[in-house]
Amino acid sequence: MFVQEIQKYCMGTSHEAYKIFGAHKVKVDGVEGFQFTLYAPHALDVELIGDFNDWQGYKNKMEKVDINGVWQTFVPGLKDYHVYKYHILTSYGAWIDKIDPFAFFSEMRPKNASKTFDIDGFVWMDGDYIKNRDLNFNKPMNIYEMHLGSWVKVNDRFLSYEELAEKLVLYLKGKGYTHVELLPISEHPLDMSWGYQCTGYFSATSRYGNPKQLMQLVNVLHQNGIGVIFDFVPVHFVKDEFGLVNFDGAPIFEYDDEERKFNSWGSLNFDYNKGPVKSFLTSAANYYCEYFHVDGIRFDAVSNIIYPEGNKNLGERKEGISFIKHLNGMLDMFQNKVMRIAEDSSDYPKVTGNLKDNSLGFHYKWDLGWMNDTLKYYETDPIYRKYEHHKITFSMFYFYNENFLLPLSHDEVVHGKGSIVDKMWGSYEQKFQQVRNLYVYMFTHPGKKLNFMGNEIAHFREWHEYTSMDWQLLEYPMHKKFLDFSVELNNVYLNNEALFNEDYDEKRFKWLIVDNKDQSVFSYYREYGDNVIMTVLNMTPVNYPIFNMPVPYAGTYKEILNSDLEKFGGYTYRDKYVSYKSVKNVERGVNEIDLVLPSFGAIILKFKKTKRVGKKNVCK
Repeated sequence: MFVQEIQKYCMGTSHEAYKIFGAHKVKVDGVEGFQFTLYAPHALDVELIGDFNDWQGYKNKMEKVDINGVWQTFVPGLKDYHVYKYHILTSYGAWIDKIDPFAFFSEMRPKNASKTFDIDGFVWMDGDYIKNRDLNFNKPMNIYEMHLGSWVKVNDRFLSYEELAEKLVLYLKGKGYTHVELLPISEHPLDMSWGYQCTGYFSATSRYGNPKQLMQLVNVLHQNGIGVIFDFVPVHFVKDEFGLVNFDGAPIFEYDDEERKFNSWGSLNFDYNKGPVKSFLTSAANYYCEYFHVDGIRFDAVSNIIYPEGNKNLGERKEGISFIKHLNGMLDMFQNKVMRIAEDSSDYPKVTGNLKDNSLGFHYKWDLGWMNDTLKYYETDPIYRKYEHHKITFSMFYFYNENFLLPLSHDEVVHGKGSIVDKMWGSYEQKFQQVRNLYVYMFTHPGKKLNFMGNEIAHFREWHEYTSMDWQLLEYPMHKKFLDFSVELNNVYLNNEALFNEDYDEKRFKWLIVDNKDQSVFSYYREYGDNVIMTVLNMTPVNYPIFNMPVPYAGTYKEILNSDLEKFGGYTYRDKYVSYKSVKNVERGVNEIDLVLPSFGAIILKFKKTKRVGKKNVCK
């Protein structure tokens, strides 16, 4: 078994390398301790150093147990939380100290050593959730993306995974979210990287506790019906000397070729030509699924896997394409109910779909084109929006080419880009009018949804990883009313099948008004079964007391959300939603309603189709 797993690791076909490598609690001749196994093919000698041997490597020399370069030793009596590194003699005669690439736990930065930790034995209580989960194609998926360290801080300290579990459950359930997506939880040395510059691919960051506390966070969320998505970084790793770079004195994880070794982020590219790299990353993704019960993995920077530096003009990265198909194929076999989501800015075809159809094998792809076009449109002065009309209509020309997910993520609220609400054109009040309009557009557009923390309260300040969210904004009426609006919109989405069931069937979406450039008014409807949801968007400050609005069916249309209501911070002073009965416009040959359409208003209307029984129409 051991020899076979080593062979699979070297060939690139292992998906459970974490069961062999790293520090594992075992019994040898009836004595408990930890067994350490390391892949270091270029090393001349390896010693284990740590707080248990006063960092004196001669006390725990490792034995080369396999011709491929696998080293091993057993240390009796070790418990959890002992600190250790590998002391490696390189082929050029120097000794270097390295972390364990397969460590399950690590020291809190700025320290960087690995820690012993028994990863097994957690008692899960999420069996019902795991049994009933699927890929959510015909379910609502409203994702709350968050950075654990800056969501809430208490006296400038990080909350633990368990403290976060208690607060998150109450918040997410109460606000209408189905999933939470965590920015990378893999160990990383620099807070400013947000986890995207990793050192420990199997080590849940110690900033918030130990791995079993992270398991408990997932456990609690699952028990309360909330799915969990982990962010995964399979493209590059940090250049810190204690990490993976030149691990045993020579490149193991990175390219040997200096020209391809580094990328524009200043980090090192994984070399997917190498079997151990393929096994390492595939095992890391599978590890999240097995040990942390994740419901989805979001793959960062997929365009950089497809193309060098994500640049199509440099040609395809053949080994990257082969690797990602391999990884997705392995997960298809062993984790077929875990969503795989690509953050991909390229126009590479068939990113999502079945591997048998020569796709890359992802289930969903972030629609970054929709995000860019949409935000640019809302930043534009309404006088000129008629010249940018296509930025709203264009997404539906390509939407059904992939299984798209609509993101307004952390990347849109950092580095001088401004927050979502602050991107909107106009005065303070107009920004709020338009950001409500934007979210109605987002939530009624086909595709699953993702929003970064703070978007739901119209966070005005750009996000910073080192400080808590500005929750005090909720003391101001406009922000409190915007949160109320967000919650009501989320519930409209969750409770109407037309907005999520068969999201990727083009027959379920139809434009009603698509070419009205002069007034910048858009309208469309979506339907599933007897559920018909119609959306009207007014993209200018012009108010229409009567707007002749075509409707798809004759009958009564009930307003179920109006972004301009006073309770949301708008100027329409009424407590109840209204209904509109259609009339036949004989001259135009269509059914119409006379809609009250406020400036920058976004209105959602619901129509329930009837079932014909004999000669009568009976409401279902």
